[in-house]
Amino acid sequence: MPARLSSMELSDPAIPQPSPSASDATTRRKSGRVKNKPVLLQADPNLSIIPNGNNKRKRTTEVEEADIDNLDSEGSDSDESDGDPDEEELKETRRKSRSKKAPIRPAAKKPKTSQPRTTNLPVRPAVNGAKKPSKPPRPRAKPNPAMVDQGTGLFSELFAQGHTADAVAAEWITQYDRHNTNAMCELVNLVLKCTGCDLEVNVHDIEDPDNAASKLEDIQDEYQAKKITDYPLISKAKGYASFRSTVTGFFFALIQTAHAAGVLYSDIALIENIEVWVTTMSSSLIRPFRHTATVISLAMQSALCSVYSEIADGTANSTRQKEGELKRKAVNKDRVASIQKKVDEGERKLGMIDTMMENIFNAVFVHRYRDVDPKIRVECVTALGRWITAAPDKFFTANYLRYLGWVLSDTSAPTRAEVVKQLSKLYKRKEDIGRLRGFTERFRPRFVEMAMRDAEPNIRAAAIALLDLVRETGLLEPDDIDNVGRLVFDSEQKVRKAVAGFFAENINDLFKSVVEELGGEEGMAEAIGEDDPEDFDVPRKSWLKLKCLAEVLQLYSSEDDEENAEPDLQKANPAVAGAETESRFALAAQAVCQGVPDVKEWEVLAGYLLYDNSSAVTNGNGPKGPEYLFRERCQLNEFEEMLLLEILNESVKQRLLEAVESETDKKGRRTTARVEEAREAQENVAVHLAEIIPRLMRKFGANPTTAAVVLRLGHVLNLEIFEELRQGSTTYASLLDDINKQFLTHVDQGVLAEASNAILHARTFEDLQEVTESKLQELWSDTISSLQALASARNNVKGLDLTSLCNTVARIANLASVSDCISVFGSESRPTSKKSIQGETTSPPADILMGLITSDFTEADVEEAQERGQLTIDAIKSLLFYHMWLIRSIQTSLEAKIPVPNLPETDNFASALFQVMSTRSGTYPVRLAAAGACLDLYTLYASYRNLNSPPAPKDQPPSSNKTTTTPANKSTQQRLRPTNLDSLIRPIPPECQTTLLAIFNLAEKHYARLSHRTLESPPADDEEAVDDAPEDSDSDADDEDVEDSEHRKTRILLAEKQLCELAGKMVLAIMGRMLDVDGKGKVRERLKRNERKLGGNFREVLAFLDEGKGRGKAKPKPKPKPKPTETKRGGMKKGAGKGNKSREIVEVSSEEESGGEEEENGELADERIEDEGDEGGGDGGEKGNEEVEDDIMGD
Repeated sequence: MPARLSSMELSDPAIPQPSPSASDATTRRKSGRVKNKPVLLQADPNLSIIPNGNNKRKRTTEVEEADIDNLDSEGSDSDESDGDPDEEELKETRRKSRSKKAPIRPAAKKPKTSQPRTTNLPVRPAVNGAKKPSKPPRPRAKPNPAMVDQGTGLFSELFAQGHTADAVAAEWITQYDRHNTNAMCELVNLVLKCTGCDLEVNVHDIEDPDNAASKLEDIQDEYQAKKITDYPLISKAKGYASFRSTVTGFFFALIQTAHAAGVLYSDIALIENIEVWVTTMSSSLIRPFRHTATVISLAMQSALCSVYSEIADGTANSTRQKEGELKRKAVNKDRVASIQKKVDEGERKLGMIDTMMENIFNAVFVHRYRDVDPKIRVECVTALGRWITAAPDKFFTANYLRYLGWVLSDTSAPTRAEVVKQLSKLYKRKEDIGRLRGFTERFRPRFVEMAMRDAEPNIRAAAIALLDLVRETGLLEPDDIDNVGRLVFDSEQKVRKAVAGFFAENINDLFKSVVEELGGEEGMAEAIGEDDPEDFDVPRKSWLKLKCLAEVLQLYSSEDDEENAEPDLQKANPAVAGAETESRFALAAQAVCQGVPDVKEWEVLAGYLLYDNSSAVTNGNGPKGPEYLFRERCQLNEFEEMLLLEILNESVKQRLLEAVESETDKKGRRTTARVEEAREAQENVAVHLAEIIPRLMRKFGANPTTAAVVLRLGHVLNLEIFEELRQGSTTYASLLDDINKQFLTHVDQGVLAEASNAILHARTFEDLQEVTESKLQELWSDTISSLQALASARNNVKGLDLTSLCNTVARIANLASVSDCISVFGSESRPTSKKSIQGETTSPPADILMGLITSDFTEADVEEAQERGQLTIDAIKSLLFYHMWLIRSIQTSLEAKIPVPNLPETDNFASALFQVMSTRSGTYPVRLAAAGACLDLYTLYASYRNLNSPPAPKDQPPSSNKTTTTPANKSTQQRLRPTNLDSLIRPIPPECQTTLLAIFNLAEKHYARLSHRTLESPPADDEEAVDDAPEDSDSDADDEDVEDSEHRKTRILLAEKQLCELAGKMVLAIMGRMLDVDGKGKVRERLKRNERKLGGNFREVLAFLDEGKGRGKAKPKPKPKPKPTETKRGGMKKGAGKGNKSREIVEVSSEEESGGEEEENGELADERIEDEGDEGGGDGGEKGNEEVEDDIMGD
């Protein structure tokens, strides 16, 4: 009995239902089914042909229905004799028909073209499973002419025939299927050829893998016997630029192709044989073998990671599909079983690949990441970073991340830099931050240590960027954030620039918390209202951020202030004070301006500094109202004001720099509109500064620290703007009055120096020169009057007001450095001044200063002796500047062909300096200052050689330096240049030279003792070896103090600075023929005795001696020709000497750093005297060594 259909069973829509109409009676069979006529393919209206390149076609569902009817018709003919089929048979027939698909006509074949070998081979390097997004095809490598004749087989196909790596890998897999031993032999020979070795292995060696180590050892012995130092992987020769990428690309493609072909899983011996040979070579003692094998192994591991990730993704997708099928109500068990089979196959492959990766990792990476060659270590670190990124499920674990943490302490800078680079990539993967939590906890201290104390500034900057990424993840501790933020005061510019963004985020975090304390945005709006963009003197929200900035800077600098609690050693030793350098607060301000955008609005910052928050009025809000709380929170202390003033200075500089840079576009083109816009911006800044600087001086002028910063702000002021103002001269005169007031009321050396620079800046504008000179003369009058009054009191009562006298002489020294003091120092009349005192002396200031130099203070106590010592140093400075102005005056007169006044008197000053050097002991600052001034004095007057004056008569004594005047020739000398100008050009006397060598000997021993250096023993016949100078009585105590002091390093640098400055002045005297004029060269030999013992700075100073000997050989002139005596001692060429010095690497130990550069004319002869570089010009009539003096005596 045929089974009955269930009431819930639906008919199949794919099968046409018969119609019960009478018209279909003739088409019915006995079984009751309708007989349909087959439809031809060409006449089928339901067949859709798609007109594409592959001539593929697409069938609709109606075609499938027709095919099903045809199949049913054929089945019904065979079943007519058996009777009608039952319902179960019909259902089975329908199910089978639905499972069959219509046949697909094969696509038309493309015509073959003659092309090089590609990947259209029996084994194609395709991936299993679902297709990945198409990638751009790899460019085919061009044939390398340099490797055409270097080998055959795989090496030739890969490098010489222009085949792609994928094609060569596919061909090799095909060859491996045919004869695996021969193919493996070619692969091993390829690896040997890549190491630069011409030796090969044969098939018998491949068949005996147990003997691989012995065979490779024999090959390495033969290779080493050839003493080959270069190999392809590191070769810089032409044609090897793409060698690395080609080799690694081939082995990467080899693993991918083996995976696609299934050989990687069906023939496990493939990867095992490769590992036997390559792994053994990676442990070789010969670097070419070890390096090349390591790179190949790492490339194979990278390919395995790619395959692992691909299979893992496919397996995960299959697992999700299976879970989705199992959640359905009607579970298709066959589909679930098929998916499960696919998952099992994927897991089996993952297990095999995991084993391969573990073998390579343990056999190669674990040993090579700490290889003796830093290049191999870099290769390993880079590869591990790629593996973690490519297969995070496998390698993004603590077991593998720890290797990156260990290499952070590598001794090689490139290796440390590469580790930081790879870690930065990992911390940018926000989705995997959770995996880095344990690693960060373990190695975070090392991150901070690298940022703060690494030897390489580039690595420190990279470590700071890494810590910034760690901070974004919330894994950085507050103490670490503060430690990194303190690097804004670091001495390295790269470090400060790198920490700017990190520091800015700290400010933003503090600002947000302060805003919340004040009631959030609503409380801020109630306290200050809306910001007025035009009014900078009213409170605004950005003031609160500036307050936070000042607080953080003060907090970060407090620890440094505690460490620097001892007095400033440079201030305590003015003789060794270096050139003007920016303070650490100014350097920090540069970094702040780059990182904090709010400080770029310098008008707002100036308004905040000028606003008086102390007189805050609540205006009915009560003592705790929002306005009161806001103003109370914005209160600034003195230190914070100083910090914000430094930032204001830098902000103004950057605004002016941006205005100048805006004159040109990115391509360097200038337009009239851009120039006018830039000019307008500069004028606006100048107008605003001219208004703000006097207000800042009135508010912050009382404090020396803030006064110096405000005076420095005037250096960037364009004084030409006063000409355009309606009351420009009045405003300018008021500004000069403020500067003079600061100069006369302060005793701080920093304020005096900044005020002197401001005066020098004012003198550069000729249009306002009349106002400037009048104010300058008033300043001279007040200062000289005070000096004469104090000198009179000193003559009456010994030691009266010594501090005031020291301050006055210090002001004179600063004024003499920027203003001509010839008429002031040589005048015997008392200057007119409102501060003139009844009974003050009328002696010339030069005589007063000379008396201060020669005064005796042996009976003074320690404190008074220090003040008197500083007084003597300032007096020496003043008189040395006086002689510099005299030299310039004579030079100007000679160039203008006007009568020259009487020549200066130098004997008294030279005698006073010699007296100071002889009466003082050790390396006191006073003695060093006198020695330097003595050398400067003689060297300066040596520049008269280039003034082309007639030589002195032979019968005239060389010691005479005065012009003998008589009534007969007085008028003639006023019209002509003096004939005894050469009388001033005298070498340093022998007794003074002996004293200078004694001082140099003590300075050399002092530095060697502090830095624990060993000096060369003096020769037995050296007359200068005996030191007749007094012993350094405080040397032992000084040593004990240094050993126990936290500033030992600073003292060493200052001692090195003393030595280098003294040696530099002596070198200039030798080159100016003021020392070693007897031709014996004793001073030169004494200086060079310990040239290689006292560090790179001292060696660079003495290098000028050798450079001067061969200076005439660099660019020989047609006339005069260099004398043979100039180069007979093998002097260095001028150009070569400079080049060698620029390429020389000066290594400075942890206790020896750059303590100061050699200054050509000493600390006292600096660039502040205008046009002084033209002193050595002359008419160019001198020959020989005088060409050297023309360059040396420029100052």
